[in-house]
Amino acid sequence: MTGMLKAPRTRGLISGLLLVLLALWGGLIPFVGPYFDFGFGSSDAWVYTSDRLVLCILPAIAVGVGGLILLASSNRPIALIGSWLAILGGLWFVVGTTIAALWDGSLGSALGGQTRQIAEQLSFFQGLGAIIIFLAAVALGRFLVVGVREVRQAESRRAATERAGPADAHAGEGSTAAPEWERQAGGRHGSRRTSDPADPSTRDAPHSRW
Repeated sequence: MTGMLKAPRTRGLISGLLLVLLALWGGLIPFVGPYFDFGFGSSDAWVYTSDRLVLCILPAIAVGVGGLILLASSNRPIALIGSWLAILGGLWFVVGTTIAALWDGSLGSALGGQTRQIAEQLSFFQGLGAIIIFLAAVALGRFLVVGVREVRQAESRRAATERAGPADAHAGEGSTAAPEWERQAGGRHGSRRTSDPADPSTRDAPHSRW
């Protein structure tokens, strides 16, 4: 079961990278879009408002963090958390403007003609959020599925651990006993007793030349 918690690091690489790029788009487009007459409300660039924080910056941060988790994590539960974080951020891009109307929150009117306003609405909110949800859901499904190769690798590692046994797995760890060769050498030297005049047990013992 522990081996199943690991997944290849490349499994969420593409989805995570795309989510990070979309998060940068969603968080920065309200500030740089006015350079191209593409945006909502003010035609001035880099104008900060609390509505832009709630409707654009915070969901972009959620999507970006989720994408980075998918990029870096090979732990399946953590990657699932990253996927859900990105999904929630994308969902807020989709429904945020509708819910913000309840507290009179808005970025203002879209700039330009009808066609441009449709493009702005989709690229800032609904379309952007739909793409984010799709990519995060794909990543979520990929991490939920355990591949056949992963199962075989986990089984082979478990079989190798069982063959090694607990004694071999912990051999030498925390042991203070002398090595085998040192014990044998100590036994040979200890068997040769030397006479000590102060020791009665060896005072009259015969001496050997060997």
